[in-house]
Amino acid sequence: MKKTIIALFTCLAVIQTAPSFSQNLHKLNFKTVEEMYDYFKYAPGKKVISGHRGTIEEQMPENSIAAMEAVLKHSPAIFEIDPRLTKDAVPVMVHDATLERTTTGSGKVADFTWKELQQLKLKDHKGNPTKYKINTLEEMILWAKGKTILNLDKKDLPMEMTAEIIRKHNAYAWVWVTVHNVEQAKFYLDKNPKQYLSMHIRNKEDLDAFKASGLPFDRMIVYIGPEIKPANQEMYQFFREKGVMCMISSAPTYDKLSSVEERAEKYRAVFEDGAAVLESDLPIEVSKAIK
Repeated sequence: MKKTIIALFTCLAVIQTAPSFSQNLHKLNFKTVEEMYDYFKYAPGKKVISGHRGTIEEQMPENSIAAMEAVLKHSPAIFEIDPRLTKDAVPVMVHDATLERTTTGSGKVADFTWKELQQLKLKDHKGNPTKYKINTLEEMILWAKGKTILNLDKKDLPMEMTAEIIRKHNAYAWVWVTVHNVEQAKFYLDKNPKQYLSMHIRNKEDLDAFKASGLPFDRMIVYIGPEIKPANQEMYQFFREKGVMCMISSAPTYDKLSSVEERAEKYRAVFEDGAAVLESDLPIEVSKAIK
């Protein structure tokens, strides 16, 4: 009887201290790289939401684990994030080269050690300090496993370091890299041919360069621009035949519209026009608009 009571109290203690949010998240959990490839293969009607820097909604600070968790409470999503290097070469999640806009600090990220940056608080989109602190890239990679996809944008991390961090965690099933040209794509695929890419191909010149490169089409999505325009149709048609999903980013365009209704109309229109991935600063709004 005594052992039973002790066991019961132990179970209760575990339940009380375990994170409660994890059971309430909409997760993308891929056991293998091949399973992830298959999920992101183009299919008619498929819609994928990408949170640009996580989200700026619900007073959440961009580029934070807290922001990504807020989104996953509403919908499955992937996330574009921005690692930068500290003075002591720790990759941290800050979009700008400077601290003022997104944190309570000031000056260049690269002029501070990780220990120094830990004293700062993140700000929300309106500039209000929050209770959240800067996350490291390593923290995000460990958190994201079994929950989502992280798409690492190119800031000041050397590509060699980015590739090594992904290799260290064997994170190919949930960490992508954004590449802006064929040379960057070749670098990562030479490091590991299973590396998944978010490839910038915004015009015919970019497309011709990719065709000529001989690189595979089956391990990437393609970013084609920030808006609906007639020239997108040729891109959609070409990449659909290759099984590749195209992405539009509304962060610099439709996210700026003044009303929820106007934004929702544009989010739906992006998918109707042919995009399969929509990247937005407002992914929660996007999820509601397309339900």
